[in-house]
Amino acid sequence: MNYDFEHGLERHNTGCVKWDQSCTVFGSEDVLPMWVADMDFPIPKPVTEALIRRAQHECYGYSCASPSVLEAITQRLWRNYQWKVDPEWLLFTPGVVPALHAAVRAFTSPGDEVVLQSPVYYPFWSAIRENGCQVANNQLQWNGHRYVMDLAGMKDIFQPHMSGMSPCPSHTKMIILCSPHNPVGRVWSRDELMAVGEIALANDAVVVSDEIHCELLLNGSHHVPFSSLSPELEQNSIVCMAPSKTFNLAGLATSFIVVPNPRMRAAMQRRINGAVGSVTPFGYTALEASFREGDDWLTQMLHYIEGNVTYVRLFVQDHMPQVKVMPIEGTYLMWLDFRALGMDVHQLSDFLRKKAKVGLDEGCAFGPGGEGFARMNIACPRSTVQEGLTRIAGAIQTLEQR
Repeated sequence: MNYDFEHGLERHNTGCVKWDQSCTVFGSEDVLPMWVADMDFPIPKPVTEALIRRAQHECYGYSCASPSVLEAITQRLWRNYQWKVDPEWLLFTPGVVPALHAAVRAFTSPGDEVVLQSPVYYPFWSAIRENGCQVANNQLQWNGHRYVMDLAGMKDIFQPHMSGMSPCPSHTKMIILCSPHNPVGRVWSRDELMAVGEIALANDAVVVSDEIHCELLLNGSHHVPFSSLSPELEQNSIVCMAPSKTFNLAGLATSFIVVPNPRMRAAMQRRINGAVGSVTPFGYTALEASFREGDDWLTQMLHYIEGNVTYVRLFVQDHMPQVKVMPIEGTYLMWLDFRALGMDVHQLSDFLRKKAKVGLDEGCAFGPGGEGFARMNIACPRSTVQEGLTRIAGAIQTLEQR
């Protein structure tokens, strides 16, 4: 069937974080929200129909993943990536962020260090720090064409460092990857991921790969699940996935973790039990329906997002060349460079919120390397994208007229 992404949905007064909390987040009701990563699009019809059928059962007790749900996941992972996953490897949590907290607790001790690659999704920082660990930041590099990993810098993190007059061994126990990367939009290549894996194996570090955006691939990009790279890395990593970003199901709080190593899986399960909530029956229902019957919707949605990307590039080029649009290979989150405006992080925040009246995610929230940038969610009707860009362009024009 054909889906209409041009008109979107009216989301006011539905308990929607993006639209109903604009005043709380941005300080004004007239700010256009283009920040939090969900879509202003209706979900696939087969998912709606499956949820209605499940609701009609009229019993919403504790739930588990049925054999049919497990099959839907393993079949999709094989179909998309030729990755053979045993159903026993799967654990479930009500989101990837709770899974990250559980992983840090499972595989590190307080005081250990965990590698991040900033600018990166800001809940990663709290997952590390709130569990007593330290961030070992390995900032991404701009090579003139796209963001790349600083692999030499990552190797250095694991080297002994001087403490007083004597060397102190590294306490770095984990690498958390964002793959595809939020907010810079990179879809990492097999070679890049293998290089990270080799560093991890050489230093006995666990790799936790957040792959929640793995199906949001643009213009022919190809995603490689980290644990599928080799038998050795399969036993030394966990992969976090979910239908939430792909099919706009974040409110149903459902994600799954692939943990091939039985020892690691038992450690994760212990940390999940009692500390992380369970998945609802509606979450399992939506996961299965989307994975089995959502591809037609997904194909059309990605085509529409690609059109929005083109629109943003052309609009910025024609109406506000001071702003740089960074290349995007995956996700529906565009990374915009405002540094040419010469503002510090506080000035840029005030400019976007109070002058342009557009609510974007501030780049500085993603850590070092994000200063002077902002993240724009373009999973919305093109008219919303046009309105947001027009507001920003108009505000920039008033700066030039001073």
